[in-house]
Amino acid sequence: MPIGELYSVDGASDVHYVDVGTHGVPNYGSVYAVDAEEPAIVDTGTGRNDDRVLDALDELDIDPETVRHILLTHAHLDHAGGAGALVEACPNATVRIHEAGAPHLVDPDRLVAGTKEAVGDHWEFYADPVPLPEARVASLTDGDEVDLGDRTLAVHGAPGHAPHQVLFHEAEDDLLFTGDAAGIYVPGRGIKESSPPPQFDLEGCLDDVRTIEGIAPDTLCFGHFGAVTYRPELMAEYKRTLVEWVEAVRRKRAELGDDDAVREHFADTTDLADVWSDRKARAEERLNVRGVLVALDRGKA
Repeated sequence: MPIGELYSVDGASDVHYVDVGTHGVPNYGSVYAVDAEEPAIVDTGTGRNDDRVLDALDELDIDPETVRHILLTHAHLDHAGGAGALVEACPNATVRIHEAGAPHLVDPDRLVAGTKEAVGDHWEFYADPVPLPEARVASLTDGDEVDLGDRTLAVHGAPGHAPHQVLFHEAEDDLLFTGDAAGIYVPGRGIKESSPPPQFDLEGCLDDVRTIEGIAPDTLCFGHFGAVTYRPELMAEYKRTLVEWVEAVRRKRAELGDDDAVREHFADTTDLADVWSDRKARAEERLNVRGVLVALDRGKA
């Protein structure tokens, strides 16, 4: 699965995703194109990879001028960082995001500062986001629908990972675009936790998984990574993963008594270096540990 590869979503009509090479590694970042009557892009990547999104549109024979919707599952910059640049390339598109995330697109300074603090030297894989004109941003909330002409996407709030996260459910092909609400799907390995700072909320994330279980779509379209056939045991696995992950960090903090040491312990014991890279795998562990530590301090884990 090389970076830049374009894949079809099995069982779906005219829905594809491209591996945009988020953080410089394959099998981590997915951006989706829905070739509907009003074409849509779901998530954008970090902004370092807009050329791969546009190349995918070209391969699919979708003129960027016909793209009407850029749908963001949430405002985190690995999902939304390219929105400003794609809006420039797609002059007739409106960016749609939960109402709590919309201000971050118009004025991304706080989000950029928080991302730089969270990802450290991995900021090199991001681009400074282009602020969006307010007129190009439309706010969404739980229960809304997005009309693509020949199909409709239902919006479901999923605030456990971040208060501005939503799921998009396309009922015709029964697809669910999950953002980070279903965790990180690692091909060949299963689902890994996603618990970044500062807004990770364990009970909220478990509620988000229950929302997914209630929808029970045919296909889960992960932001990280790819389209996967839904199985109830996948979501049961993820709920266990979240609970066990938080407990592991809690125990290691009690044992070591030093948060830096806790982060390095999990970075040193990662088993994903052969999937992404040593650097990316270690950074992912540090980020997710930090999110749990912050949540423990906030009483959210």
